[in-house]
Amino acid sequence: MTHWSDMNLWTMDDIPWHQFDPSRVDPDLVKLVKAASLVENNANIYADYMGNVFHQYPDLQNLTRVWAGEEVRHGETLARWATLADPDFNFEEAVKQFRNNFQVPIEQSSSVRGSLSGELLARCVVETGTSSHYTAIRHTTQEPVLKEICHRLASDELRHYRTFYETSKTFLATDKISLAGRIKVVAGRVLELGDEEMAHAYYAANDEKGPFDHKRNSQAYARRVYAIYQPHVVERIVAMLFKIVGLKPHGWICRFIGRRAHSFMQGRARRLARAGV
Repeated sequence: MTHWSDMNLWTMDDIPWHQFDPSRVDPDLVKLVKAASLVENNANIYADYMGNVFHQYPDLQNLTRVWAGEEVRHGETLARWATLADPDFNFEEAVKQFRNNFQVPIEQSSSVRGSLSGELLARCVVETGTSSHYTAIRHTTQEPVLKEICHRLASDELRHYRTFYETSKTFLATDKISLAGRIKVVAGRVLELGDEEMAHAYYAANDEKGPFDHKRNSQAYARRVYAIYQPHVVERIVAMLFKIVGLKPHGWICRFIGRRAHSFMQGRARRLARAGV
């Protein structure tokens, strides 16, 4: 069983908080960071679910607990930065509201992906998304502390991706999921990345007024997040997804889809901005 390397461990004390520069804070990035802090903080709940799913594999259960601990640290680190950027941000209250409004189904005893290898491939998709998300923020922000935080978080998430990917090979040897089956798992999880969880996180983190509106909060999140994704980041996302499903990650088809995906993101961000979202 694969284990996390302890070579990259860090704590919040390693962050140069004294370099925080409020004049370089982007309000839209603050909203994204707040939402991300809540989602990362939910990792222990996902670890409960994965513990149920992998109940026959104690080494993998332990692995997911270590993973969850790192993810929770990500959430706490992002929340500390967000509090510097917006002293009115109450992380504990936002977490409470988020969890009251959105519950992760942890009672499952078998994977919702249909197989154990499918569960690990889906986890690779999430780690692809988070690593790329922090990379995009790092390249967008001018605030030095956030830039350093996102550099560390992106590296952690990439390490998580590689570990889950290597672990999935053990289960793929027996599950033998077809190419079509892999594509179904990966595509399904990609579509879920912009699901109700992110809308609720955005709503709770940013103290949105009025009752929760899934469409409005999803659009508000999408407008801000799509706008920051640079072409090379999107192309890397597509390459990593191709690798997960077992396709060549650097061919012309991959590059073509990457360019089209970036154009779609930028176009939607502009449309939502014109709509005043």
